Amino acid sequence: MKYIGAHVSASGGVENAPVNAHDIGAKAFALFTRNQRQWKSSPLTKSSIQRFKENCEKFGFEARHILPHDSYLINLGHPEQEGLDKSREAFLDEMTRCEQLGLDRLNFHPGGSLGKISDEACLERIAESINTTLDKTHGVIAVIENTAGQGTNLGFKFEQIRCIIDLVEDKSRVGVCIDTCHSFAAGYDLTSDAAFNETFRHFDETIGFQYLKAMHINDSKKGLGSRVDRHDSLGKGTLGLEVFRRLMHDPRFDDIPLILETPDETIWKEEIQLLYSL
Repeated sequence: MKYIGAHVSASGGVENAPVNAHDIGAKAFALFTRNQRQWKSSPLTKSSIQRFKENCEKFGFEARHILPHDSYLINLGHPEQEGLDKSREAFLDEMTRCEQLGLDRLNFHPGGSLGKISDEACLERIAESINTTLDKTHGVIAVIENTAGQGTNLGFKFEQIRCIIDLVEDKSRVGVCIDTCHSFAAGYDLTSDAAFNETFRHFDETIGFQYLKAMHINDSKKGLGSRVDRHDSLGKGTLGLEVFRRLMHDPRFDDIPLILETPDETIWKEEIQLLYSL
């Protein structure tokens, strides 16, 4: 079964996210558990945590279908110690919040070298950051999102993600989120049956479907291999609707959160209905 949702607002408190997801007919959802554009945020209150759990239960959302996303500021491969320390502190806070909310996974962008260290050194720093955080937390899976490869960001090649996984000590607590727009922008074609099958054969061979914990379902404004991260509404971009029809018919993508991050949130309800109709 497919569990489709969107990255909904948690404005006014995380307890509002499951309500907002239910209102658009979602069976899964993503959220920020803190302000994604600030380094420091107020701790979650006991009341907010309790109401979040109650609303998830009320509307039938299970932890494995909820995908918290960390702050955009975090760079776990930062080349400078100050930036690395701030990123690791914030990432630990994000993982701790997931623990408090009873959630079992946290989605994050791996990071980039800023052109100051080698890609290899940056990937090692990312893995070290994950290991350090996993040692201090329990039960939450660190879910690496593939990137479009913009700037010096890593994680746009499946081999780079595999390198990070290989360096993570507890393999049971690391996973992957595949973004359809990022994949296409990074050079992985999805627009024909043959290309789709080849891309996910390569994914399975390089990383393995056992690590797939979520997907971001987005069309792309830019073309194949553009290395530009610009999401588009379903069927309105360069990917087209057939990609999403293939996803909906493929059992390898069952029972994980399939999350819309398309730019027009006013049509998320219609996009969810569209995906189920496919």
